[in-house]
This record gives sequence, structure tokens and C-alpha cells, in this order.
Amino acid sequence: MMVYQTTNKKIINSKKQAGASLIGMLFVGGAVVFVALMVMKIFPAYQEYFSVKTIIHTMNKESLKSMTKNEIIDNFNKRADIGYVTVIHGSDLTIDKNSDGETVVSAEYQVVKPLFGNVSLLIDFATPSDRK
Repeated sequence: MMVYQTTNKKIINSKKQAGASLIGMLFVGGAVVFVALMVMKIFPAYQEYFSVKTIIHTMNKESLKSMTKNEIIDNFNKRADIGYVTVIHGSDLTIDKNSDGETVVSAEYQVVKPLFGNVSLLIDFATPSDRK
């Protein structure tokens, strides 16, 4: 005959609970929504910057030597209308001559994007001249 010895000790489950809590999920969800809103507000400014950069890059590839300053401004304004560029105009361009005597066009401008309340984001854009 076998005798079993029993003890009055309770068996404690050593596994701890794992998983996401409601507060943790709300925090992560709020952070994801905040980042998504920031990207949606900032993306149009960068998209317009790349349009400006493309226009100026294309203009610098062409022969600007025979064009007057007003013709260069009008040329940029026409291209900007086609490319839906509203943040900068031809009169805001910097038109210079480089060391080789070639005419180069560049632009520097700022965009202010309101985020929430009285908080805004200031973004500086500059399109360097391609020719040196």
C-alpha cells in the first residue's frame, strides 16, 4: 500500500500576465494619430518644394544667358502655374551669374504651417544652383 503525503501549500502560478493594457493601447494609438496628422500637414509643403526644385533645375539646364531677368521671372511664373506652385513667385527668385558667367536661378523661402492652437511649424527651403 502506498501512502501519499499531501501538503497544505498552495501552488502559485509563476506565469505573469503579458499583453497590452487599455492605457498602453490608447497611448500608442494617440502617438500614431499625432504623427499621422503631422505628416499630413507637412507633406504638402515638401511636395511643393520638390516642384519648385524641379522647375529651377529645369530652368538652369536651359540656356538662360540670352534671357532677361523679366523673361526668367515670367518663365518661372508660367511653369509654377502649371505645377500648382503658390508659395513662391518669380519675383522671389535669386538670379545671379556664377564664376563662368552663366546665369543661374535659385530660391530661398519659408513656409509656416499651423499645427494646433497657437503652435506653428516654420520650414526653411533653399534650392541651390546646380551650375558651379
